[in-house]
Amino acid sequence: MADRLAGRLAVVTGASRGIGRAVAEALHAAGATVVRIARSLEPARVDRRIDLPTDLTDDEVRTRTMDAVLRIGTPDLVVNNAGAFEMAHFEDQTLEGLDRLYQANLRAPFAVAKALLPSMRRAGAGRHVLIGSIADYQAFPGNAAYAATKFGARGLHQVLRAELRGTGVLCTLISPGPTDTPLWDPFDPDRRDDLMSRHQMLRPEHVAGAVLWVATQSPKVEVDLIRLGPA
Repeated sequence: MADRLAGRLAVVTGASRGIGRAVAEALHAAGATVVRIARSLEPARVDRRIDLPTDLTDDEVRTRTMDAVLRIGTPDLVVNNAGAFEMAHFEDQTLEGLDRLYQANLRAPFAVAKALLPSMRRAGAGRHVLIGSIADYQAFPGNAAYAATKFGARGLHQVLRAELRGTGVLCTLISPGPTDTPLWDPFDPDRRDDLMSRHQMLRPEHVAGAVLWVATQSPKVEVDLIRLGPA
């Protein structure tokens, strides 16, 4: 089944680690040409893989990258995955921290979609997959700033889905529960009683499998929302 996405162009943000890296690898293995976007990547182009180092919170840099993507072609699939995570009691959270999460979790995905979706709409085809979180629909202590941005991202998905209905561009929100990625490193969940241990969490490959499933559905099939959780 290595050719299921042959000839397709996929764009994955936050693709250097965690969920984004697993998604990019799964799409590439299925035959897609994959544009990987992340701050820590080095420029590269080899074997249907194009790496574009980008800080998506920097407007000038992000605009150059989006222009470069469109010079490659109109994406068949955009996986808006890049984001940030912080956790603290509400009274200990700062406006600066909220601003960082807003920039990464809401403003940057908004800007990526704004840059790429018009070309897909004109082509009359494609999928936009936004990686959300369990925190975009369920409240947890210590998640005030993070949840505010993720709830906002879910609202963005819902509006995009409504506005693009009938254009051939389909929108999906994938909201995973706790997933064992480097975002958890600063919080050391294995040493905390209030957090799920890392071995109990989802793996990035589980989320990537959901993205691949969406990407390989018929264009006649809309997948609005997928919520994943550890068994």
